[in-house]
Parts: sequence; structure tokens; C-alpha cells
Amino acid sequence: SGWQLLTLQCVMELPLEFTLDDVYQIGLPRAKQAYPSNHHPKDKLRQQLQMLRDLGIVRFVDRGRYRRLVEVL
Repeated sequence: SGWQLLTLQCVMELPLEFTLDDVYQIGLPRAKQAYPSNHHPKDKLRQQLQMLRDLGIVRFVDRGRYRRLVEVL
């Protein structure tokens, strides 16, 4: 989906270990531009991180911390 690609692009720009806030910092301005009618962009970014986790692209480390498991896609 478009949201998944947007989230993946953000994750790939971050260091291997990153926080949910890091994703928000990069992703929220992009999400608001790409999806101006979506009133819950934080929820959507968090949901897409879970999808990336299920696909084996990121791993949840602990409270709000993630690790990217791939270098380049």
C-alpha cells in the first residue's frame, strides 16, 4: 500500500536502531502531505511498522524502540 511504502522509506533513512518518535519525525510531514484527509497519521504509521515487523523488515526491541533487519531493499 502507499502507507506501507511511505513507512518503509522512512525506516530505511533511519539508523539501524530507531524509535517510534524518529519515525514520526520523518513520517508525519510526509503523511500529512500525501494523505491530507487522514486524521490519524500517527496510528497509521504505527500500524505500518507492525506490518513491517510481520514481514521481517524490522524487529520490536522494547518500548517504542525498533531495529531494522535489512540494509537495502
